[in-house]
Amino acid sequence: MEEHIRPNARARAIEISLTRRRRFKEKLFHRFTKAITDFEMVQPYDKIAVCISGGKDSMLMAKLFQELKRHNKFPFELVFLVMDPGYNPENRRQIESNAALMDVPLTIFESDIFDSVVNVEKSPCYLCARMRRGHLYKKAQELGCNKIALGHHYDDVIETNLMSMLWGGQIQTMMPKLHSTNFAGMELIRPLYYVREEDIIAWRDENKLQFLRCACRFTERLEQEAGDRESASKRKETKQLIAMLKKTNPSVEANIFNSMHNVALDAVIAYKTKGVKHHFLDSYGGDKMLPNDPMILLSYINTKLRDDYPSLDALCDDLQADKAEIEQKLGAMEYTYNAELNRFV
Repeated sequence: MEEHIRPNARARAIEISLTRRRRFKEKLFHRFTKAITDFEMVQPYDKIAVCISGGKDSMLMAKLFQELKRHNKFPFELVFLVMDPGYNPENRRQIESNAALMDVPLTIFESDIFDSVVNVEKSPCYLCARMRRGHLYKKAQELGCNKIALGHHYDDVIETNLMSMLWGGQIQTMMPKLHSTNFAGMELIRPLYYVREEDIIAWRDENKLQFLRCACRFTERLEQEAGDRESASKRKETKQLIAMLKKTNPSVEANIFNSMHNVALDAVIAYKTKGVKHHFLDSYGGDKMLPNDPMILLSYINTKLRDDYPSLDALCDDLQADKAEIEQKLGAMEYTYNAELNRFV
């Protein structure tokens, strides 16, 4: 019966699910508008390129923006932008078919990104994402847009938080909006910042929609070779870790998310802002004395030699510190560490 419903009627049914079904209205539309309000993502006379990859997240974002536009309190424009980085014909047709089904008018342009990264062995997904964003910024700017909207959601945020610590050795979150460093006047926004992936999946399944997962040739090859396109994905490992922790702590996801909103700089060893590294010892005690604790001393010296000083001699001269004493402390620490390690080997 469903296949005989006219596309515009089908699109209307999908729209109604977002505004009249209590669950989806509260967990999708309300959280979408809350993020836009909290982070001031949309301003009067903005022209926003809503970037559509063909997946569930970006297609939902497109429908939410359409609904926002119907009820907007000030004027703004939308362009539903699709970049074809080299999709196979079947995937391209699926994106176009879903857009027609959902009454989303697409602006499509082509690039050769897949050809550029398909033979890259190291971090092809990272390189692909960077290149895709650059192409989207450029095309959006050509179309007169001042913002691009990406479909990253709440779960992407908390996974990125953990991944940056576990594999990147730093604390860095996925920001709700940021200025482009390469395209003047352009800004990136993430309106699904508060939206949970499980609610997006529920909306997709409720409306019996089928979207692309990942259509790049690299992940298609992984699927053929390993039987699982995400088999080598650190993000998948992080998802599994969070799911395991949630079994004993139901609040773990909210805690990870909120931790990036409650950073206590007074309890952080070092941090970077606007490209400048700051260490807590820079102002500790109001002087330039070096700490006695060898572990803290090592952290401080490593930071300073990496970011501020060309050599230990230069650091000692500036701080009027005794280089021999520092080397002795660090040498003792290494000996103690190795001695402790040998107890368990």
